[in-house]
Amino acid sequence: MRLRSGRTHSAARLLVAAAVLAMANGAVAQAPHPADKKDAKAELASHSWVVPPPNLAALAYFTNLEDGAQVETPFVARFGLSMRGLVPAGHAAGNAGHHHLLVDQQLPLDFKQPLPFTEHYRHFGLGQMESVVDLPPGRHTLRLLLADQGHIPDFVYSKPLNITVVKQNKGVSPAAVLGAPRIEVLSPADGATVQTPFRVQFHASGYNVSDAAPKLPDTGHFRLTLERTGQKPEVIDFDGGQTEVWLKPPKGSYSARLDLVSNTDAGTVTARAKPVAITVP
Repeated sequence: MRLRSGRTHSAARLLVAAAVLAMANGAVAQAPHPADKKDAKAELASHSWVVPPPNLAALAYFTNLEDGAQVETPFVARFGLSMRGLVPAGHAAGNAGHHHLLVDQQLPLDFKQPLPFTEHYRHFGLGQMESVVDLPPGRHTLRLLLADQGHIPDFVYSKPLNITVVKQNKGVSPAAVLGAPRIEVLSPADGATVQTPFRVQFHASGYNVSDAAPKLPDTGHFRLTLERTGQKPEVIDFDGGQTEVWLKPPKGSYSARLDLVSNTDAGTVTARAKPVAITVP
């Protein structure tokens, strides 16, 4: 059950607070936050090939970083999100939210209070999916946390990621690290043979992603087109601001094309990724 301020029983609040405190102190391993069964379909794009993730977990995660990594800064941290969508701060759209990057910071002990704006709590309230991170040499911990329109944290977060900065490169601009604005299919890789169900992960660099309902300027949502010889193209709109999908299509060879569609200029494609070839045996 998704617990929110003002809607929980006192016993549940105590249990959640104790669990969060234990996780923040490293006493227990993080468990995924399961979505309500009745809410699961609402979190998914509408298409017969779309299925829930295997563990029904609402999670934030890093798509390009691994625990224990050694890095030079500045670098780009890319954000992934399962069973939820994105929407900029100040706007509500179902269970969608926006990312926060916690730097050398444990989870908040009170999930009913808005997150502060500090160097340890970095907000991405425009619908961003990445951040340039510039930290001094040494060991650091990174964590993602989703929050709602008022920056009240949701119980959707990543495991703590421990990294070691081996070198800090001075004078490197964020633009040089980010590169040109673009969208990408992060997985599967082009030419991959996959077993169903499989996950398709999207990424937007230099663009803001949002649930389409608020019709916010300078935002878009993903659309995936799956084509195979002799068959009608299958089009899946992720108008809930989703940034990944689990698919179970029929056997065949597919070309998957990812678009970013404007939320204010209906039908306008803002960006297009290189098509990815996928084989389902």
